[in-house]
Amino acid sequence: MTSPDPAHEYDLTTLAARSGEEARPNRSAPLVEPIYQSTVYAFADLDDLDRAMSGEEPAAFYYRNGTPNAATLERALALLEGTEAALVAGSGMAAISAALLGVLGAGDHIVTDARVYGVTYALLAEEFPRLGIEVSFVDALNHDEVAAALRPRTRVLHVESLTNPLMTVPDVPALARLAHGHGALLSVDNTFASPAVFRPALHGADLITHSVSKYLSGHSAAFGGVVCGRADLLALARTRLLRLGGTISAFDAWMTMQGLKTLGLRMRAHSGNAQAVADVLVNHPRVKAVYHPGLSDHPQFHLAMDLFPQGFGGMLSADIEDAPSFVKALAGRIPLAPSLADVMTTLSWPWGTSHRALPDAEKRRLGITPNLLRISVGIEDIGDLLSDFEGALDG
Repeated sequence: MTSPDPAHEYDLTTLAARSGEEARPNRSAPLVEPIYQSTVYAFADLDDLDRAMSGEEPAAFYYRNGTPNAATLERALALLEGTEAALVAGSGMAAISAALLGVLGAGDHIVTDARVYGVTYALLAEEFPRLGIEVSFVDALNHDEVAAALRPRTRVLHVESLTNPLMTVPDVPALARLAHGHGALLSVDNTFASPAVFRPALHGADLITHSVSKYLSGHSAAFGGVVCGRADLLALARTRLLRLGGTISAFDAWMTMQGLKTLGLRMRAHSGNAQAVADVLVNHPRVKAVYHPGLSDHPQFHLAMDLFPQGFGGMLSADIEDAPSFVKALAGRIPLAPSLADVMTTLSWPWGTSHRALPDAEKRRLGITPNLLRISVGIEDIGDLLSDFEGALDG
């Protein structure tokens, strides 16, 4: 990517739009980077190959170790998150696994918010103990509880910048100070926010992860994950990822780059539309509760306003009377889909999808009920969206 002028600090929208643009020769060159589908690269001699394999002169040599498209995406995401380095992976879970296993080993301890994404919860609760890694689940909003869980062998504190699906807002700066004071790292899953509305590294986070199939690509067409952070931590994560085989495809990396260019514009639309939908739903008699940080009765409203001055992204959840009927009433206009962050609005059912792996009692303890719907608000005309939701609720 072209280095920004040091005398001028570009807005993220500009950085995203120009992401991936390499220094080009004076003569004709492709404006959009080609897809490098080759699985292996040839070298002129042993010295060239050795320099590439050692990292002395970074160059592509084998698909599992990274493609030019993956390297372009890594440079762009490190710039947008404001970190030294980035590592792209084949999925969001591959990215989280690589990030955490890069710094954790048998006998180590990790503290995590109990509200994390359901598959992350299952990874930590079921897979990490098999590797000899101890895990403590806490309420990350309760700093006394977090502090009590930290031990001499605690290496990582893991949270989400906006939790899935109930949109709680952990105090990332305070948690960073707490973790660092105990010699631990702070890991933040920033998928729900994206760097367009929140950059955890600027608030003390050491490891930042995303599912790139969500807001970073934005069109439900590319799949992958990313870890951003300090170069030394990313080197450890890269080693784990290569050994576990979690490589992102060249095509998915290329597709993510195409979506990334409009990240800033999309997030403005997502944020504004989600706020408007939340404001309408919270006043409807069929809606029992709405979870969105921009509502004044949200428990972390003031913290959210401080940490997310650009908006909160497109996510909210609502506990709706007779949710199955509501979903059917929206059929043909707003699809039911077990993912999020498309440019079109979608519904999801956390009880049976994202948090299906959690025991029912744990889901209810966290506030996830069978009538809770997660709404990923898109970039459509807000009048059309509100008409669809109000019609379904009134009907």
